[in-house]
Amino acid sequence: MRSPSYSLRALLVLALTAGLTTAVPAAVAATPTPTPTPATAPAAKTAAPAQKPYMGWTSWSMQSSKYPGLNPDGDYSYLTEKNVLKQAGALASKLKKYGYEYVNIDAGWWRDMAWKPEFDAYARQAPDPGRFPRGMKPVADDIHAKGLKAGIYLPVGLEKEAYGGGTVPIWNAEGCTTADIVYGDLRTTNGWDSAYKLDFSRPCAQKYIDSQAQMFADWGYDFLKLDGVGPGSFKSGDNYNNVADVAAWQQAIARAGRPIHLELSWSLDIGHVADWKKYSNGWRIDTDVECYCNTLVSWENSVDDRFDDAPKWSRFAAPGGWNDLDAIDVGNGEMDGLTKAERQSYMTLWAIAKSPLYTGDDLTRLDDYGVSLLTNKDVIAINQGSTPPARPVTATGDQQVWSAKNADGSYTVALFNLADASAAVTADWQSLGFTGRATVRDVWNRQDLGTFQDKVTQALPAHGSRLFTVTPRGTAFKRTAYEAESPANTLSGNASAADCGACSGARKVGNLYQGGKLQFNDVVATKAGHYMIEVSYISGDARPAKISSNGNGAIGLKFPATADWGTVETVTVPVTLKAGENTITIDSGEDYAPDIDRIAVPQL
Repeated sequence: MRSPSYSLRALLVLALTAGLTTAVPAAVAATPTPTPTPATAPAAKTAAPAQKPYMGWTSWSMQSSKYPGLNPDGDYSYLTEKNVLKQAGALASKLKKYGYEYVNIDAGWWRDMAWKPEFDAYARQAPDPGRFPRGMKPVADDIHAKGLKAGIYLPVGLEKEAYGGGTVPIWNAEGCTTADIVYGDLRTTNGWDSAYKLDFSRPCAQKYIDSQAQMFADWGYDFLKLDGVGPGSFKSGDNYNNVADVAAWQQAIARAGRPIHLELSWSLDIGHVADWKKYSNGWRIDTDVECYCNTLVSWENSVDDRFDDAPKWSRFAAPGGWNDLDAIDVGNGEMDGLTKAERQSYMTLWAIAKSPLYTGDDLTRLDDYGVSLLTNKDVIAINQGSTPPARPVTATGDQQVWSAKNADGSYTVALFNLADASAAVTADWQSLGFTGRATVRDVWNRQDLGTFQDKVTQALPAHGSRLFTVTPRGTAFKRTAYEAESPANTLSGNASAADCGACSGARKVGNLYQGGKLQFNDVVATKAGHYMIEVSYISGDARPAKISSNGNGAIGLKFPATADWGTVETVTVPVTLKAGENTITIDSGEDYAPDIDRIAVPQL
C-alpha cells in the first residue's frame, strides 16, 4: 500500500488555493510545453559534489505525523525555529561524530500555522515570522555554529500565490515581472498543481531561479530539496516535465557562489535518470516513507515498498548522485511505529542501497536501540564507503538475499524475511560465484561467526534481517551460458524471440504471458546436485515466473524490475540437475513473466 502523502498534501493545497483572487487572464490556446535547457548552462556539473550519500536530519517526519503532542497547534505546526535548533543541538551532540551533518528544514517555513504563505517583494518565499521570527539566515548561522550544514525546501515552479496578477518584479532582473516567467495560459505544474509552470524560453524565468538561489546562498544554506518534480511526483505530461527547472537550478547554484546540494523529490521517473544525474545530487525514487498516521511510519505504509522499487535504480547511484529512499525513522521506538526487527531491516536496506541516511526522529528522545542502529560504524561504513549499491542476487519473494562485492573481494550480504511470520533465509555461495568455505562476520553485532560451508542459513522473525560480510575461502567457478533464443530450445504458447540490443546474443525470448513457456534443452551438468543458475532477464516492472527442471515441481519466484525494457539484470534461481543433459523451464503460468536473455549454469 502506498503512502497517502500525495492526497493529503494535494487536498491541503487545493483547499488553500481554491479561494485565490489573483487575476487570471482570459483563456489562451494551450500549446505543447517544450523542455528547453537554459542558455549557457555550464558544461560540467557544478552542484555540490556529493561524493558520499549525505547524512543528517529532516523536519518533515515529525511535521507530518499525528503522534500525540508533536503538532499541538495544528497540522505541520512542529516546524519552528525553536524545534529546528533543538534538533540541531541533539544532532551535534549525539550523531555528528558518526557523519550526520545536515539539518534540513522541509515544507512550510514560509507559511503560517494556517498554511497561508509569505512572499517578499520579488515573488520569493519569505520566512513566516511566527515560525521563524529571526528569519532564515540566523537559523543557518546557528546551525553552522554547531559544525553542521543547513538545508531548506521549495516546491518546483512559481507558487500561484506569488503571481500577484503578473505585476510582481523579479529581483535583479530589470523589466522582468512574474508575467514574464510563466506561460501565457498559466498552466500549472508540480505534484500538487500548486504552481504555475515556468517558461524557460523566456530569459526572465532563469533570472527568477537565479534570484531564489542567490537568496539561499546569501542566507548560508548548503542544501535544497526541490519537491513535486516531474516527470514523477505521480504526474506526467508536458506540464509536469520539470527537467528544465532542475537544469535552471543547477545553473543558478553555480552562479550563486556557494555550494548547495540539490536533492529532487518525489517518485522521480526512471526514464529521466540521465537528467537527474546530470543536474542534481540525489533523487527520491519513491513516495513518502511517512504514514501520516499516529506514528512516524509503518512497515506497510510505506517502508516495505522500497524492497520492490530500489533494485531497478541501483545501477545509477554513484559519487555525485544517489538514489534517495527517504527518511530513516528508526530511533524513537513507539513513535516510529515499528518493531525492533523492522527497524533493523529498514536501516539495513537504506545502508546497503547507498541511500542518503537522514532521520526524521526526535533526536532528543532517541532510545538505546535507536542509537545503536543510527551509530553502528560498520553499517555506516558500508553506506559511506566504496562498495556499490547492493541488489537482489536471488529471484525475490518474501525471503530475499541482497549482495554487493567489496573492493577487497569480500561480499556485503543481507538476508531479509519480508513475510508476516518467521522463516529461514539462505545465502548460497553459488549466488556469489564460488563454492566451498567462507568466513562470515555479523556486521550489526560486530561478531565473527566462523566458517560456513557452501551457504549460511538464518531463522529470521517477521520483517527481520541479518547483515554479513562474507569472505570467500573456497573455489571460484565458471558458468556455461545458454541463449534463450537458441533454436535448440522449445517455445510454447505466446513465447517468441525478438531483437534485443542489450542482450548477450542481441536476441531474447519475450511474450511470456498467460501460459507462455521457454524450455532450455540440452543443459549439461557435470554432476548431479543443487545448482544456483544465473538468469539474465529484462523486466520494466517486477514480474513472477515459475522455474522447474526436468519436468519436476516448479517453484514460483518474482524477478525484480530492471531499469526499463532495454536493460538486462541477473539473478540466481535454485534448481536440481542430474548429471548429463537436463531441461530447465521458465513458465509464465497465468501471469506475465520477464523477457529472458539467457541462463548460465555453474561448472561445479
